[in-house]
Formats: sequence, structure tokens, C-alpha cells
Amino acid sequence: MAAGTRYAGKVVIVTGGGRGIGAGIARAFVDSGAQVVICDKDVSGGQALEQQLPGAVFIPCDVTQEEDVKTLISETILRFGHLDCVVNNAGYHPPPQWLEETSAQGFRQLLELNLLGTYTVTKGAVTAMTKALALDESQYGVRVNCISPGNIWTPLWEQLAALTPDPRATIQEGTLAQPLGRMGQPAEVGAAALFLASEASFCTGIELLVTGGAELGYGCKAAPGTPVDLPTCPS
Repeated sequence: MAAGTRYAGKVVIVTGGGRGIGAGIARAFVDSGAQVVICDKDVSGGQALEQQLPGAVFIPCDVTQEEDVKTLISETILRFGHLDCVVNNAGYHPPPQWLEETSAQGFRQLLELNLLGTYTVTKGAVTAMTKALALDESQYGVRVNCISPGNIWTPLWEQLAALTPDPRATIQEGTLAQPLGRMGQPAEVGAAALFLASEASFCTGIELLVTGGAELGYGCKAAPGTPVDLPTCPS
């Protein structure tokens, strides 16, 4: 099947679709022939991407606000008549910080966006919710899967690196975390999302790792400053 027709005639919502991974996912679905609704609370970014992608429309939406989400769905169906796929991409990765430095309110906000908004602590919850929803929604012919990206080079990754004492070293560390020797690109996450939506018709409740193999093999797991207790060599 030609790339431009893989998802032709389908309607897709991508939350957090204004930039980074979300923009990569939106592009992949537009290139596949789908009608894409870009949802983002960043109006300027969403509108700019709408202009770049023929076949995409932008609807402002804060996924932590229930009324915004209801409006997003109703406007999509009003405009296109149906909805085939939702990619719950909106999320946030806070700057590195110790648990004791995290406020209760900050943690609640992180859960509200990353868990309730998209369906770290929250990644495990996303996977569990994916399996539960897959079971519940299967009776309606709805499949529910999730993608777990690793180090994907995005504006957010660059911003977080800039907050560290040595941004260049941080980026190098992130790059070397993958056996493939590079970070992933938003387009590669988009390809994974398109695969799950279009070709993986017998997959539901699965977690697809898009990590470049970062979870494989041995690596430095102890955080800087952790007391190291080296074993005594036998005499």
C-alpha cells in the first residue's frame, strides 16, 4: 500500500500535536492520507503547524480541562462526521529533581497531565491503564495501545538539557544511552503510531518501545553521588 494511502479517509486527533513528538505524529498521519486534528494549548505552535500540513486542522485544547476535551471531540465529529483514532500524546517531563524537592501540588499536576491527559511514575500508570482500557473497550471494536518513547530529540529535550550544569555533556549522555548511538526523531515515533493504527489490527493492550534499545544490556544505573560499595577481591 502506498504511503499516502495507508490511512486515507480516516480522522485522527493528536493531543499535544503542536511540536516535538506530537508534530512528528501529526505529520506521519497527514502523509498517510488521514485528516488530522491537532490539539494543543499552544495556539501559535498549533496554528503554525496547521499551515504547514495540508489536511490538518488546529483546535485549541487543554487536555486537563474536561470541557475542552468535550469540545475537541464534538467539533471534530461535527466537522468530519466520524473519529477513527486518538493519539494521546500531550504530556510533560519535569526538570530532574529529587523526590523530596517535589511538591504535592506539582506531583498532582504531573499526574493530571501525563496520566489523565495522555492516559517517570506516570509511565507505569499509562501502561497499566492501556491494558485495562484494551479489555474494557474491546467489546466495541476499539483497540488501545501505547508507545513508550526513549530519548527522542525534541525542543523539550533541548530545553531540559539547557537547565543542567553542562548541556553538551547531558546531550552526549542521552545520545550514548542507546546501543544505536543516537537519539530518536519525532518522525520515528510517528511511524510507530501509524503502524499501530493502520497495520497492527490484531494488537491491543500492548506497549511498543521506541527507545533505540536503551533498556538493553548493562549501563550506569547509580545516580551521581550514590555511595559505591565495591566488592573485595578474594585473595
